[in-house]
Amino acid sequence: MRFPTDVLRVLTDPRTVISGDLVRIPFEIDRVVYEQVNSVLKAMSGKWDGRKAVRGHVFPYRIEEFMRHCLAGGEYPTKNEQGWFPIPPSLVTQVVDLAGVCAGMTVLEPSAGSGAMTAEIAKRGGVVDAVELDSHRAGLLREQGDSRRVVEGNFLDLDPLDYAEGFDRVVMNPPFSNGLDHIKHAIGFMKDDGILVSIMSQGLMWWSDKASTEFREVVEEVGGEIEVLPDDSFAVCGTSIRTCLVFLPGYAGGPLRTHDWLSRQPCQLDLFAA
Repeated sequence: MRFPTDVLRVLTDPRTVISGDLVRIPFEIDRVVYEQVNSVLKAMSGKWDGRKAVRGHVFPYRIEEFMRHCLAGGEYPTKNEQGWFPIPPSLVTQVVDLAGVCAGMTVLEPSAGSGAMTAEIAKRGGVVDAVELDSHRAGLLREQGDSRRVVEGNFLDLDPLDYAEGFDRVVMNPPFSNGLDHIKHAIGFMKDDGILVSIMSQGLMWWSDKASTEFREVVEEVGGEIEVLPDDSFAVCGTSIRTCLVFLPGYAGGPLRTHDWLSRQPCQLDLFAA
C-alpha cells in the first residue's frame, strides 16, 4: 500500500526517530496527519506506548532497516495484504549466503522490489540484473545504481533466450500468490551449473497438486532442499505467513530445463529438419 503523502513527509523528516523497535515523532504535527501516521504504523504492527520515556510506536521486531526500504519504495505492507512484501534484512543475508554469491558472478533477481537483495549482491561483487513489475520501484532500482540492468515488467512474460547467457545464480522473493510459477520460470535463466535460492510459501512442502508434487521430486533428484523458515520470518513485514527456503542446484546433464538446456534445443530440432 502506498504511503499517504503527508505520512511519507513525516516519516522521512530527519527529526523523526526510527531506531531499533521504535518510531517516535518528537515534533508537533497536525492532528489529521497524526491520525494518518498512527493508522499506517498500526497497520505495520506498531503499538503506541505513551510512557514518558518512550512516547512512540513500538514494534514487535526491529523496524529501522525494514522501514528504510519501505520509505525508499514509498509503500508498506499491511497485516492483511498479500501483495508486495519486502524481504526482511535477516533473510537477505541468509538467501545470498546460501546462494554462495561472490565477486564476478552474474545474478538474476526477478522480483527485486525496492532493492534489498540487489544491494547485498552488489556489495559482494556480484553482477546483478533486476526485474520489477512496479514502475515506481523499478525507477528506484535504477536510482540505487547497483544493478547492471533493470527490466520493468512481469517476469513471467520474459523469454530466457532473450538473454545471451544464463546466470550463475538466481535469488528471489516471488509473490506468495504464484511463487512456484516464478521459480519454475526462473530455472530457464540459470546456467547448467547454476544455483537458485528462493523464498516460498511453506505450503510448497505439503501441497498435493501435481505441480507442487513434481517440483518436490525434482528438488530431491538434484540434491536440493526445501527448508522451513521460522514462523515469524516475515513478522517484520506485518504478516504471519509461513515460509520456506528453496535451494535448487543445477549440474550438467541434470533434469533442470536451464538456459543452457533451452539454448541446445534449436540445435537438436535442426537435426530433424534436415
